[in-house]
Amino acid sequence: MQYTFEQYQQSADAIRAKIGSFQPKVAMILGSGLGYMGDVVENAVAVPYGEIPYFKVSTAPGHKGQLVFGILEGQPVAVMQGRMHHYEGYSYEEVAYAVRVLRLLGCDTLIVTNAAGCVNMDWKAGDLMLITDHIKIFMESPLRGENLPQFGVRFPDASHLYTPALRDLARKAAGELGIELKEGVYMYFPGPQYETPAEVRFARIAGADAVGMSTAPEVITAGHCGMQVLGFTLLSNMAAGILDQPLSEEEVLEAAAACRDKFSRLVLACLKQIG
Repeated sequence: MQYTFEQYQQSADAIRAKIGSFQPKVAMILGSGLGYMGDVVENAVAVPYGEIPYFKVSTAPGHKGQLVFGILEGQPVAVMQGRMHHYEGYSYEEVAYAVRVLRLLGCDTLIVTNAAGCVNMDWKAGDLMLITDHIKIFMESPLRGENLPQFGVRFPDASHLYTPALRDLARKAAGELGIELKEGVYMYFPGPQYETPAEVRFARIAGADAVGMSTAPEVITAGHCGMQVLGFTLLSNMAAGILDQPLSEEEVLEAAAACRDKFSRLVLACLKQIG
């Protein structure tokens, strides 16, 4: 489906009817097992995805499927508790639809998180990774189809999708908190099956440090509409073929729960400094 600018506006207007004059500045997309950040938003107003025109419903485990508006660390935020994925049957335009709506609502910065498989054999499950870049070479772009100039140009530059100044901010915050923060490249795979050992070897050869099934479509769309982006990956498990054991959803959720305190402190420290 090719959405029109008017449809994005209708979605934004429906949300404004629920949040009044509140204007978020920072959008947060929280991945598998990490949606608890939306539960600590002050003066929160929750808007289920199902109540927003043209939004799709998130069906992935651990995703609540709602937008939470309010104040977090002094910043006016819009927190997505759950995201849409291509493997759920959605087009990439549908996967990234919310990003453009949040841009219309006033968000100029996106903090994106995910849980992913660790490809870098010098790292371990439970590490946090600052995303410096991503690889997405499978299937089409979320910008495919007629360009909407209200959001951005036809051929946007992708040299710095993950904003260098925000990466510097994250390094500083991690250092002050005493949190070890890896830095690396996230590689997108469409899923829903986990990557094969051969695909993981390919990812490593290509220069990836982590593999996952989200994030890249939303970040491409955010870059197109002029948003700054800060991305983090929780390395929830070693990717296929590294350890002699199968992968599971339970492993991802358990790792997210175990890293909850470390992850929250880092993201909240970054959020506080963004303003």
